Amino acid sequence: MRRLYITLALLTAVVILSLAWWVRGNAAANPNDNSPKIFVIEKGQGVRTIARNLKDQGLIKDQVVFFLLTKKLGLDQKIQAGSFRLNPGMRASEIANQLTVGTLDVWVTVPEGQRAGEIGDILEKTMPNYDPSWEAALGKNEGFLFPDTYLFPKDSTVETIIKIMTANFEEKYKTLDTSKVDFSKEEITTIASLIEREARHDEDRPLVSSVIHNRLGLGMKLDVDATLQYVLGYQKDQKRWWKEGLTDQDKLIRSPYNTYQVAGLPPGPISNPGLLSLEAAVNPAQTDYLYYITDSTGTNRYAKTFEQHQENIEKYGL
Repeated sequence: MRRLYITLALLTAVVILSLAWWVRGNAAANPNDNSPKIFVIEKGQGVRTIARNLKDQGLIKDQVVFFLLTKKLGLDQKIQAGSFRLNPGMRASEIANQLTVGTLDVWVTVPEGQRAGEIGDILEKTMPNYDPSWEAALGKNEGFLFPDTYLFPKDSTVETIIKIMTANFEEKYKTLDTSKVDFSKEEITTIASLIEREARHDEDRPLVSSVIHNRLGLGMKLDVDATLQYVLGYQKDQKRWWKEGLTDQDKLIRSPYNTYQVAGLPPGPISNPGLLSLEAAVNPAQTDYLYYITDSTGTNRYAKTFEQHQENIEKYGL
């Protein structure tokens, strides 16, 4: 009988201690501190990592309690990525619920090679206060809207978004060694924008760059399909910005961007290039290539002469 009493006493103590641990863990980290803190949840972060970060930032008392609490309340799959205004005076349960609603910012991913119109489409789907007038403002900064994943404030204006993206571009551009090429920032960015649209694989970027540099050096027209696609704009029938299946008639379009008709670089960038294309623009491979085609697998086939180029066209069925 005595052993039973001891067992019951131990179980009671465990229950009381567990309850005290649970209550303490759910209590506010500092009930007297209501000063706001911005807490950021990165995309893909799990609840364990979030709980640890909350504890490290003094917003909760116990990360294990917080983890179990989200499971108990069924909130673990509802927590959003973004930034949240929290304070140490909030209970753990309040914080857990807050992380499922009311993010202050919006995660926006802009892939490499998107043109301003495509970025506008992305912002239309992600930013609550998007306005159609944004597209014109974005277009004026074509080429300098650096592709990346951003955390934009929900109430951002297009000016704020452009400022953030172009500042990112400037930071990345500073890392380039432009001493080997005799081009302006605008021209380098324009070359990079062509590379971004014409090279599907990283290893092709320096090679495409070499063709562009070689042709410019000889005064040849660039004959870049992507410049025609840029001029043609959004294709309603295809529901895409970059037209598939260019025709000989398309090559006759009168535009300074038509590199089949006008020698030299187009007047400005045709897309927003990433860092690898910018690096390729200032570090072209050393080749004698003047031509390339892209086969059905997305692989570029290069040639030094027009005859070799024609052989590639026949060989790869283009």
